[in-house]
Amino acid sequence: MKTQLKSGLHPRNRHQTPYDFDALCQRTPELRYFVFINEHGTQTLDFADPAAVKALNRALLALHYGIQHWDLPPGYLCPPIPGRVDYLHRVADLLAESAGEVSTGKGVRVLDIGMGANCIYPLLGAREYGWRFVGSDIDPVSVKAASLLAVSNGLAGQIECRHQPDPRHIFIGIIGPKERFALTLCNPPFHGSLAEASKGTERKLRNLGKAVTGAPVLNFGGQKAELWCEGGEAAFLAAMIGQSKAFAGQCLWFSSLVSKKENLPAAKKALAQAGVRETRVLEMAQGNKVSRILAWSFLDEGSRAAWWSGQKR
Repeated sequence: MKTQLKSGLHPRNRHQTPYDFDALCQRTPELRYFVFINEHGTQTLDFADPAAVKALNRALLALHYGIQHWDLPPGYLCPPIPGRVDYLHRVADLLAESAGEVSTGKGVRVLDIGMGANCIYPLLGAREYGWRFVGSDIDPVSVKAASLLAVSNGLAGQIECRHQPDPRHIFIGIIGPKERFALTLCNPPFHGSLAEASKGTERKLRNLGKAVTGAPVLNFGGQKAELWCEGGEAAFLAAMIGQSKAFAGQCLWFSSLVSKKENLPAAKKALAQAGVRETRVLEMAQGNKVSRILAWSFLDEGSRAAWWSGQKR
């Protein structure tokens, strides 16, 4: 029987085929408690159950990335692994345009804005590409939890977690005056309010065939700073673009996930006003879900190539 591929994922993504629950359960036995056979005779789990989603993530990280220790404080965001690693693969290709190859190793420094308690981009990026990461977050609990994950998995030398004490600032207070990064990443707060976040969760639960009674439980969890901010994704993007200009020469590419396509026109206008030299929109898809990465650079193509030449010397 031909194995069905998951449409839209990057060719290097390890999650092209449906989850191998036998292999996952063998690596992480606790997952077996959540796995069942559905009406189609297929192994699956209840994706509306936060405990099941966390167990799946723990198993995926252990089996595919050698991340043996992964947990979250109660109520914190539990990210979908295939989509998060897809972001990394696509920006790796973006860096390769100037570097001449997909760059690996500790010479590639990456800044993850709002890394969360899950520390997922630094963990995956360190394992997949060997990159070095700085992760920032405004929540001290997230910084402490992420730091513990880095240490527990032997990655303290590759992942540094920094607290952002002023939520008004995105890069100030995090990027030092002489620091340089090949790339910045961000998974911005999606919603504009707690009420909007709750409605989004209700829609997800209905799509999963679940009845919604009372306050919905977020299957992927999430704290306030992880899920919503004043003005939502559009406001956060505008602030990030405006503040990135002060670090134009210190970062090769800035980037952010953009979940809502309707936020792109305003973001592109803000980029033009900021004097950005190049803008890219990288499409990402997993099944029916489509999102995109907005990437921008204040350096022209020649300057970006020279940046990599300097790194290799």
